[in-house]
Amino acid sequence: MGGLQQDQSEHPYGNAVAALIEEFGRLPGIGRKSAERLTNHVLNASVREAESLAAAILDVKKRVRRCGICFNLTEDDICRICRDTRRDQHVVCVVEQPGDVVALESSGAWGGLYHVLGGRIAPLEGIGPEELTIHQLVHRIRKQGITEVVMATNPTLEGDGTALFITNLVQNDNVRVTRLARGIASGSVLEFANREMLADALRGRQQF
Repeated sequence: MGGLQQDQSEHPYGNAVAALIEEFGRLPGIGRKSAERLTNHVLNASVREAESLAAAILDVKKRVRRCGICFNLTEDDICRICRDTRRDQHVVCVVEQPGDVVALESSGAWGGLYHVLGGRIAPLEGIGPEELTIHQLVHRIRKQGITEVVMATNPTLEGDGTALFITNLVQNDNVRVTRLARGIASGSVLEFANREMLADALRGRQQF
């Protein structure tokens, strides 16, 4: 980011363009060239298109929140999945991020509930259990009659460590803890796995 800031006053199109490039450059996975391409797209768009983009961003920030039960993203206090009485209310699939819920739902293989941790335990990054929704998950398990918890954290060192930490917390509770079958390659990200692979992983889940 220091490089983007340093170039701002030197950009031939002026400070407004340089500032937009810098803001795009803050987005994950966006480097300098990608930030410049996005900025050029905005410059070539009509004023109405630019206003629609800005309005959509503001609307998302104003309307989208965390579900009061599972912490998935929703525009309501309780998300549609938690409100759906047709789903199995006694099994919970634990994931790291809201994008994982979207990926697993696309597989069509899961009919239970979810719990979004908001990340994974990563001590080197300063992320401990207290930064996640682990306490709320344990409360759900103990108070809502949960009989099975499916650990669907990413198959990485941190994801596996997070799953093990949660398993140890509830080992004396009357709940079955399983994990996704390892058809998903170690080190991969759940959000980007294809739906067939995710469906197989859910159906073949194993005792943790």
